[in-house]
Amino acid sequence: MGVLEGKVALVTGAARGQGRSHTVRLAEEGADVIAVDICAQIPSVEIPMATKEDLDETVRLVEALDRRIVASVADVRDGVALREAVNAGVAELGRLDIVCANAGVYALTLDEPTDPVQRRQFWQDTIDVNLTGVWNTVDAAAPIMIEAGNGGAIVLTASTAASKSAANRSLAMDAYTAAKHGVVGLMRNFAVDLAPHSIRVNTVHPTGVHTPMVENAVVERYMAENSGFAKLVLNSLPVDAVDPVDISNAIVYLASDAGRYVTGVQLPVDAGFLVK
Repeated sequence: MGVLEGKVALVTGAARGQGRSHTVRLAEEGADVIAVDICAQIPSVEIPMATKEDLDETVRLVEALDRRIVASVADVRDGVALREAVNAGVAELGRLDIVCANAGVYALTLDEPTDPVQRRQFWQDTIDVNLTGVWNTVDAAAPIMIEAGNGGAIVLTASTAASKSAANRSLAMDAYTAAKHGVVGLMRNFAVDLAPHSIRVNTVHPTGVHTPMVENAVVERYMAENSGFAKLVLNSLPVDAVDPVDISNAIVYLASDAGRYVTGVQLPVDAGFLVK
């Protein structure tokens, strides 16, 4: 029996990468899952985003574990659509105990726009997904958890960029860093507000992770053309990046009874990146 047997988890950005890993890992520990992903490309994001086929594969992997999963295509920027997806999942699976607000984008571009309107759109898309999307997720899920009265755990995906300067001025990094710092602020507010309901709220702070958002032609070319940036993202431990399951294992800990009194915490899974 897994440590999350009988629980239901919501995971955003579940189609691939960290989100798929979290979904599968939670299912391995006995949880049923409400999985949400946009399954479409945002125009300002050059890095290829997930597809419906990716989400279908996540569903297949969870069902192979003999767990239930309700998957929806929804954009975390759209609070109404997200709330409908969450409500549909809860209606089918019966409850909600765990929330992983994981959906995120990194609008790295090889040709940064100079037009003010375009620059504003790049900024806004990153803020809307990485920060407002997190707020929308908790706003949709927390009332359900409060009404049920069973407590629960919420884990927000931040980043090492939420804990120190990225030291690489670019439009993409400015927006990403600002959004992830904002996620920590949300976590602190949520942790205090939801504590009376025995709902714990924490953030995880990954270093680079072996996912399609990091390992793609756009990032590879950017790193090749910006050697100084490549040096900035080196970890203390002798690994270039961690695996998605390393972040998923941290989420299992925070969501399980092993972390039952852990709330308001920023948990790095960073191979020593932040101690440099």
